Amino acid sequence: MQPHTNISLRRLLALCRKESYQIVRDPSSILIAFVLPVILLFIFGYGINLDANRVRLGVVMEDAGAEAQRFSDALSGSPFLDVQMSHSRPASREQLTNGDIRGMVIIPSDFSSKIRQVQNQGLKSGQGQIPATIQLLTDGTEPNTANFLSSYVQGALQVWLIQRASDQGLPTPAGTVLEPRYWFNPGTISRNYLVPGSISVIMTVIGALLTSLVVAREWERGTMEALLSTSVSRSELLLSKILPYYVLGMAAMVMCVLVATYLIGIPFRGSVWMLFVISSLFLGSGLGLGLFLSTITRNQFAAAQAALTAAFLPATMLSGFVFEIGSMPLAIQLVTYLVPARYFVSALQTLFQADNIWIVLLQNTFYLLLSAVFWLGLTALKTARRLDDN
Repeated sequence: MQPHTNISLRRLLALCRKESYQIVRDPSSILIAFVLPVILLFIFGYGINLDANRVRLGVVMEDAGAEAQRFSDALSGSPFLDVQMSHSRPASREQLTNGDIRGMVIIPSDFSSKIRQVQNQGLKSGQGQIPATIQLLTDGTEPNTANFLSSYVQGALQVWLIQRASDQGLPTPAGTVLEPRYWFNPGTISRNYLVPGSISVIMTVIGALLTSLVVAREWERGTMEALLSTSVSRSELLLSKILPYYVLGMAAMVMCVLVATYLIGIPFRGSVWMLFVISSLFLGSGLGLGLFLSTITRNQFAAAQAALTAAFLPATMLSGFVFEIGSMPLAIQLVTYLVPARYFVSALQTLFQADNIWIVLLQNTFYLLLSAVFWLGLTALKTARRLDDN
């Protein structure tokens, strides 16, 4: 190859046209760029749900009194609980063991009598609590669901106490009232942050996986030698491998945002131009990594496996997309700083849910810029060295 680095626009456009034809002729490229993203978005948006909206709860009625019935009605009236009534502890325990229910509430036989006893003694605000024990057993194999269930039962109990006091003209039970308000995601809907995070995984696949096959395919098919014998410069060759996939990646990004906002219903509160800048930087990092792996392996299978290991898995496991980084061991937290998807996930979740928080966006933009420069620069150096040897 010629050692000069001057770029001829005519040669560059011809190489980009040739690479674009290759993309169109390769069904796997279209599948990965436009079909797989939609599938992944719907899987992450609807298939993976960290919310426990209707938890199956068994209620063991050992008391047939009026107060016990009213309390069970309060549980049944909760929109978060799918109540299954029972009169047998062993039967409910078997359901809990088999996974048919996620928890069971036991209303003891003396529940109503103790309520009436307190009422007859004249329970006043701040003078005590109802001395009736209600036992809740939950399935601890799913801690998240168990915590949800405990909160739902506590809420139903509190609503019942307040309603009971109002109906009977008694003072409302005293205590601290918690009024939670959730910023950025008022409904605490998990897909509102899962879907923006999944876009980073999709862009990683498009950026790293597709480009990891580009140079390796040229070597396997013997067309790289033909390119080396022409007057094409190194810069022209690298740009011809980057620009078509950049356009493909940005088109996929636009499609992902449209599907997320209009079909799945994820709110987007940030600026479009900031989304474009951040996406371009992250895509540059992914393209650089994929081309680097393709250049050093010269084998499509090896390059694809390396891309999955070096890009896809870290983007899924270490980006904070699903697993909270703060809960990871310190050594793993330090590793996450090397994962570009960490900064892209943070930026996307900010843009989608919280608008333009500049201190967050600029910090993530800076690290994505460093990552893009590093991988593209490393690819340029490695490609130049390889091409000079041939």
